[in-house]
Amino acid sequence: MRADLVESVTVSSTHFVSGPHSSLTARLEWLRDRAALVRRGLRGVEKESLRVTADGHLSQLPHPRSLGAALTHPYITTDYSEALPELVTPPQHSTWETLQFLCDVHAFIHRRLGSELLWPASMPCTLGSADEIPIAYYGPSNVGRMKTVYRRGLGHRYGRAMQAIAGVHFNYSLPQEFWPEYREREQRRESLTDFRSVELMGLVRNYRRCAWLVTYLFGASPVLSKSFRPEGHELLTELDPDTWHAPFATSLRMSDLGYRNKSQGRLSIRANSLAEYAAGMRAAVTTEDPRYAAIGVVVDGDYRQLNANILQIENEYYSTIRPKPSKASPHRPLLALERGGVEYVEVRTLDLNCADPVGMSQNELRLLEALLIHCLLADSPPISSAEQAEIDSRDLTVAREGRRPGLKIAHAGQQRPLAECGAELLREVAVVAELLDADGADYLGAVELATVALREPERTPSAALLAALSREQASFFEYTLKLAESHAAYFRDLALAPEREESLAATVSRSIEEAEALIHKDPRSFETYLRDYFTAV
Repeated sequence: MRADLVESVTVSSTHFVSGPHSSLTARLEWLRDRAALVRRGLRGVEKESLRVTADGHLSQLPHPRSLGAALTHPYITTDYSEALPELVTPPQHSTWETLQFLCDVHAFIHRRLGSELLWPASMPCTLGSADEIPIAYYGPSNVGRMKTVYRRGLGHRYGRAMQAIAGVHFNYSLPQEFWPEYREREQRRESLTDFRSVELMGLVRNYRRCAWLVTYLFGASPVLSKSFRPEGHELLTELDPDTWHAPFATSLRMSDLGYRNKSQGRLSIRANSLAEYAAGMRAAVTTEDPRYAAIGVVVDGDYRQLNANILQIENEYYSTIRPKPSKASPHRPLLALERGGVEYVEVRTLDLNCADPVGMSQNELRLLEALLIHCLLADSPPISSAEQAEIDSRDLTVAREGRRPGLKIAHAGQQRPLAECGAELLREVAVVAELLDADGADYLGAVELATVALREPERTPSAALLAALSREQASFFEYTLKLAESHAAYFRDLALAPEREESLAATVSRSIEEAEALIHKDPRSFETYLRDYFTAV
């Protein structure tokens, strides 16, 4: 099977560009003798999980002090809610190191949660009223207050329940030594910073074109608790008295029930160049939206949102992938991109795989890495308005009914079988996977598993979850709570190296000290702080 995967790339048409694919083939051939250039890229993950009580309800307790200060801890923070921990790994040179660090942080956390658990699915646990979804609090410092007000605005704009959906973000950058040699191969003369930005924006465009495949392969949210959506939806049918489901869905999280909501659906920030992306983002963060103006910014002395613009800040833009600047930049993200260029990309299409204690597997990360390198090497023409509409339609179709037998998706102006489009792309990705395979890293094995899942939809995580609910005769809530208990027991029993335990404990103490120091560091009023932040050039 591996020979079939690799050989066929030279006869298939490239997934992204119609016509000859000589550029992709030539780049792959060039890289074949230089595979070491792409084997030591940096990868990291950001993984969210709801913190729940022993009986599966959303925790009403503050972020535990034993985990440090969410504002300043580099590895353990919170996302939207005080009850939504986000675990962040530092950049690592292998998927194994990335997941080992994430596993260690899970073990550290579970020893400090008392009777509470981490909800292992993307779709939430039992939710009460919106007021019972506590907004994350980062303390009284200006930077902490800004983060809290931003989240308050998200709640007013999109509803707090949507913000309780959890996911995984995958951060990736190629090795620094790759870029000079690749620039020479492409016979380009711009600075390395500009060259890298141009090429990574090409990667972003191509990933937008193929994000649907990641949703199909790794979507794991075909069901949800009725407490999340009590009134239902035209897509949903009742699975049991407590559970809605969409029979062929892969990811309700990535559908119009989740992040593809109507408010964001009207927003399109194009990525045909870094300048175009930055201009679109700048317009979104500086243009007032009448719907949000009606909410009010400061009402009775309290901030409801940071501003009434289409986006309060750049992070409000929900996209399948983001170009990201250096984390070391002192500037806000938009300015950092404009001044320092694109440093890495952030993939945002992964659901939590509740069958895995850490929420993802090495095979997922291997497949993603090979796919991203393919996206970089393949030709990446501009995305027209018509193509963007096709991309949006395809993404939504796969999220809502990707496992429907015989499903066809929009592709290059035609309706083509999903399995055919996916197999064609995976044959090309397999060549990259072969180049990445070294020291026992089984990237080709990850592509093989993905290829099987295309032929046999029951192998996907979304189908596996539905099958488990049927097998166990359990509701989504009952089944996921049992998994949460099982995962907690696993991590509490997991041996944690003493040096890792000591390092994480020291980071907790240091983060608390740093958060307290921030309270007194900036004497400006909050109003002045916001004005200065938004007017910085």
